Amino acid sequence: MRANCWLGRGEVDVVQVPDPKILNNRDAVVRVTSTAICGSDLHLYNGFVPTMKKGDVLGHEFMGEVVEVGREVRKLRVGDRVVVPFPIACGQCNTCLAGDYSLCENSNPNAALAEKILGHPVAGIFGYSHMLGGYPGGQAEYARVPFADVGPIKIEDDLPDEQVLFLSDILPTGYMGAEFCDITPGDVIAVWGAGPVGQFAIASAYLLGAERVVAIDRFPNRLAMAADRSGADTINYEDTDVRESLLEMTGGRGPDACIDAVGLEAHHAAPAAYSYDRAKQMARLETDRPFALREAIRNCRNGGIVSVIGVYGGLVDKFPMGSFMNRGLTMRTGQCHVQRYLRPLLDRIRAKQIDPSFVITHRLSLDEAPDGYSIFRDKEEECVKVVLAP
Repeated sequence: MRANCWLGRGEVDVVQVPDPKILNNRDAVVRVTSTAICGSDLHLYNGFVPTMKKGDVLGHEFMGEVVEVGREVRKLRVGDRVVVPFPIACGQCNTCLAGDYSLCENSNPNAALAEKILGHPVAGIFGYSHMLGGYPGGQAEYARVPFADVGPIKIEDDLPDEQVLFLSDILPTGYMGAEFCDITPGDVIAVWGAGPVGQFAIASAYLLGAERVVAIDRFPNRLAMAADRSGADTINYEDTDVRESLLEMTGGRGPDACIDAVGLEAHHAAPAAYSYDRAKQMARLETDRPFALREAIRNCRNGGIVSVIGVYGGLVDKFPMGSFMNRGLTMRTGQCHVQRYLRPLLDRIRAKQIDPSFVITHRLSLDEAPDGYSIFRDKEEECVKVVLAP
């Protein structure tokens, strides 16, 4: 089959790889009908996530049709149309039973490697390094889905792929980021990053009752999308002082909660600050450049919440611990527990409370995936989200 593979830093290509097979009686094989390039895939593309190997099949946002099931699969049948969550979860360990599916204790066959890097292992993830299981991803014609009774959700109506595909990751991730904020009527929420996850965090904050949401980014088209689609206020940090603007918007208090939807490759308007972290990152003296995280902490009101849903890979420098501790902030973070949110968010889509397809700007074939990565990384053609059709 054809699959988009990581070949090294800054290089991906669509090549022929072996077809997936049932390896466990709880597996299913899915013929992929739609898949997407995620912002966190760019961290792999740019070489900032360790334990990638040449030839790894990329992609953790995909859906399709079940074409084969293992003998112990009970909930799925050949022909079912499904969306597949990016974290792989067994459904039976302590963390899965608690609803914390991205922390599954049984789905990562490389748990020892993850423990060395992270301190404790976490769940396996499709197409996202050998530290996270080494599972082939879904930017391919077919994908093997372990624990098939636990992850995929059946789509039993005529909703098009584009309306439900993002249940696999970015819609639940944005929603969880907003949910972390414990939103009450009158709250002001600030969101760093107006990419796809940030767009869904903004929309979700309004769904959960926020009075005002502020989108912070430097790309005019993404800020316009946040304003037009969700009604957010916007700050372009390249021409506006973020702190002064947030204080003015909140009567000097700061936002009630701040969401970092950027992660480890953040940009900064100040050349010196950006150069410092970028140089350290390129020299591998730190793995992540946390401009957005630092700003979220420093700008959040006293006693507020910092919600971190942007991906971080390792170590950061100049973490403002003094501000965080002395002002009584709470941080909530994690890879999304997607399975927890599938049914409620599908119901919201069916009720027309949200149509996630609004973030799609580029529709390409699987064979065009290398171009899609380049366009997405470099923000060419006002790219926000790329969907691939195998």
